[in-house]
Amino acid sequence: MAPYHIRKYQDNDRKWVIDLFSKAMAEHIPTTFRHILKLPQTLVLLLGGPLALFLVSGSWVLAFVASLALFAALRFLAKYPWKQFKVMSLHTDLSDITKSYFSESGSCFWVAESKGQVVGIVGALPVKKPILQKKQLELLHLCVAPEHQGQGIAKALVRTLLTFARDQGYGEVVLTTSLLQHSAQALYQHLGFQKMSQFFLSTSWRLISISQISIYLLPPLCSGLSGTGAGRGPVICFLAD
Repeated sequence: MAPYHIRKYQDNDRKWVIDLFSKAMAEHIPTTFRHILKLPQTLVLLLGGPLALFLVSGSWVLAFVASLALFAALRFLAKYPWKQFKVMSLHTDLSDITKSYFSESGSCFWVAESKGQVVGIVGALPVKKPILQKKQLELLHLCVAPEHQGQGIAKALVRTLLTFARDQGYGEVVLTTSLLQHSAQALYQHLGFQKMSQFFLSTSWRLISISQISIYLLPPLCSGLSGTGAGRGPVICFLAD
């Protein structure tokens, strides 16, 4: 028997859900910071800026302080997009989960529970303006607590969503993720998701050279329940265990 079970969201889950979502956003910051440090323009700035300041001022202390200030600024850049996305989510669909996901048919929000605690979440909302007028369901906020990753919880959550999409008559399941979220690629490769487009969600993402990726799963949606994605081509994926 699995050490968890998946069920629909209840109002008393809110504190757990918001805490899990907030921690998931914070987990991306170190990876984003390392990504920024490896950018060519960052290396030029970190090496050239303090050196130029030393040549002008003749002060190593001033150059060192400038280096610290640059690192602090880069750390802020790493945090800002994730903080921005968190605030936006908490003021939109996550502000009232019951209203956002249960007021109409065709949408839902699930939690994975283990020993009385919410350890995984995923939401599903219909796409308001689907491409080519196909009936599309959007996968949102898939995340699993770090201490429970590797137990198949993310896969079980996605499979629950795919079953729901099939039963509701959706033609596609779509989602958007960032290029840095590598850990879920194996999961979605098995589930058959394919890359659709790549873009920058906002200026802050463009500034740190992190693009977003739209991916989708074509019908028959139930093929994703088998755990294999043979013949479906290259895959880019969302946050998961």
